[in-house]
Amino acid sequence: MNVGLTKKEQGGRSAPMLPSVQARLACRAGMATTTAGVANGFVQGNLAILPEKLAGAFHRFCQLNPKPCPIIGMSDVGDPRIPSLGLNLDVRTDVPRYRVWRDGEVAEEPTDIMAHWRDDLVAFVIGCSFSFEEALLADDLPIRHIERNVRVPMYRTNIPCSPSGPFAGPMVVSMRPFRPADAIRAVQITSRFPAVHGAPVHLGHPQSIGIKDIAKPDYGDPVPVEADEIPVFWACGVTPQAVIAAAKLPFAITHAPGLMLVTDLRNKQLAVL
Repeated sequence: MNVGLTKKEQGGRSAPMLPSVQARLACRAGMATTTAGVANGFVQGNLAILPEKLAGAFHRFCQLNPKPCPIIGMSDVGDPRIPSLGLNLDVRTDVPRYRVWRDGEVAEEPTDIMAHWRDDLVAFVIGCSFSFEEALLADDLPIRHIERNVRVPMYRTNIPCSPSGPFAGPMVVSMRPFRPADAIRAVQITSRFPAVHGAPVHLGHPQSIGIKDIAKPDYGDPVPVEADEIPVFWACGVTPQAVIAAAKLPFAITHAPGLMLVTDLRNKQLAVL
């Protein structure tokens, strides 16, 4: 099965197909489920696609807000490919589900954006916390949303982002519950991955960062926090979606929260020793 891949892209005649390539081909074939735990070991990314006239301001926004918006890849204008993230990667087809935004509202959630692609668009790929979950699992730390096969819960907070042009708004965070000792270990582990959000931004007391009900995430699915656990919050690459909504941009495209772009980068490449 090569589905449009050259021998070079497959790594040679006898080389097995990378799990990341398999994941992208599954998206092209219609897979529309969460990518948590998919292609374990490979970096996943959030996607934000904007017209060229807004790309400079958005790039600056990401520079000003590196915790929620660490850029790991960027396309040329009008080019749907980002070779540094995968030789056959195509941002128009390789995400399980997209969001097409018009005037700050989600107008469509298609499984590809071929009909929406334009010659003036620039794609940004932003680091995703799914990438550090491999290291958490390797240390026997449980990941509740993976155990339950649901999307990670994500919340808008009262933590303001530094503005750039029309881009301003609240930070979005993802949440994973841990026992206190495991939470300390999770901080230590994820601190090694600044390119995919790094250490948490908050532990416990969700109300203090503007989350009224932990059981009602703004994005993703709820997961239980047991009596002996605390919620641990990481900056999240869905932040641009909250900002796009706040700015009421005429047009933008993103991934659907929890349904990410799988790249050919290895998680270990992003670790800081």
